[in-house]
Amino acid sequence: MYTLAIDFASVGVKTGQFILSFSILVVLHELGHFIPARLFKTRVEKFYLFFNPGFSLWKKKIGETEYGIGWIPFGGYVKISGMVDESMDTEQLNKAPESWELRSKPAYQRLIVMLGGVIVNVVLAIVIFIGITWHWGEEYLPAKNVVYGVHASDLAKSVGVQDGDIVLSLDQKELKNFEQLESKLVLDNPKTIQVKRGDSLVTLNVPSTLSSSLAKIKKTIPFVTPRFPVIVDSISKQAVTMDGANFQKGDTLLMINNLSVQYRYEFEALKKQYADSIVVVTAKRGNDTVKVKALVSGSGQLGLVLKLPYDIFKTVHTNYSFSESITVGTKRCFTTLDNYVTGIKQIFTGKVNPNDSLGSLISIGNTFSAQWDWYKFWTLTAVFSIILAFMNVLPIPALDGGHALFILFEMITGRKPSDKFMEYAQIVGMIIMFGLMFYALGLDVWRLFK
Repeated sequence: MYTLAIDFASVGVKTGQFILSFSILVVLHELGHFIPARLFKTRVEKFYLFFNPGFSLWKKKIGETEYGIGWIPFGGYVKISGMVDESMDTEQLNKAPESWELRSKPAYQRLIVMLGGVIVNVVLAIVIFIGITWHWGEEYLPAKNVVYGVHASDLAKSVGVQDGDIVLSLDQKELKNFEQLESKLVLDNPKTIQVKRGDSLVTLNVPSTLSSSLAKIKKTIPFVTPRFPVIVDSISKQAVTMDGANFQKGDTLLMINNLSVQYRYEFEALKKQYADSIVVVTAKRGNDTVKVKALVSGSGQLGLVLKLPYDIFKTVHTNYSFSESITVGTKRCFTTLDNYVTGIKQIFTGKVNPNDSLGSLISIGNTFSAQWDWYKFWTLTAVFSIILAFMNVLPIPALDGGHALFILFEMITGRKPSDKFMEYAQIVGMIIMFGLMFYALGLDVWRLFK
């Protein structure tokens, strides 16, 4: 019998971040269509965050436009008069074009309206990346500074990586940022990994199938994780200790019930075995060794907040002026886009199985932190903004890129596709898009129960 354990507190925090991020992206994207449409004196009948088949959670009409919030969080839309869109309202197409309809406007104006959302998403991503760079700067953990080496997953061990190895480079190119190891293995397809093992330098050959294998496990099992000691950063109110002994900040945990726990991953695995039990934890405190009798909760927790790798290892931090942030932030935006496009190419070339890479709103929401983290929130919002721009510019009917493609065809040939053709193209595009969305949702649900 299998049960699905859910941490509702973390799910709530992740959901809140996702809704806020998604709302920002959708509203600004639709404003990218709305503003040029209004500037060109085109009537906009509806402006919606999320889809609203049947009913709306909220709506209010201001002037000619109905503003509202739908109940299906798959996106949003603006309903522009004289355009076949998600609403599939084709009744207006049976009449002669009115001056305030989009279909009566010059092709260049229609093209600007269609691409307005994509342009806004690109600009938004650049602005956010610039803001992140200016406010937080850049901080990363050099791979060579992971001085205790790595804890290797089964996949990493199959490549030849061993626990305690210090990863130095890929194809003899220094791995500057430890957190970029997996993405570089997937996107750059290196042929070799160089590691420091004891006093020796070892070169490991990377099989061509590694990128597809990584895509399969990356949502649940990291390729490698840094090994680091178990050091108490703070004690929460949930910690229960006995006999007058307490944990203190700075304690280095060494044993649970006389079983050694040198590194964090060992500690996490061992304490879960003592769920709902009282244990004796041995800790190093300064030059002394102390023992603390404590209760392990039903979920396998001691009520301790432990230091993370960024708190223990020497990191590299760079601050930027505002002018420097413009260059660095813009470059970061287009590097993100390039990495995403490379990932898409790997799916189409068969290097990565789409079943292992595709995900719906569940996967997207799960990328946010279980605790509210503004740095990660804005970083993910910028990443999703550039991805949203790329996806919408694809030449698929029902997407902005599909509409733009037909307008470009008209501008080049002088022949405008008929309204009936546009209606059928919209239907085909919607079938494709909703099919992909429900397929991705099904994959996520399957992963949850798996």
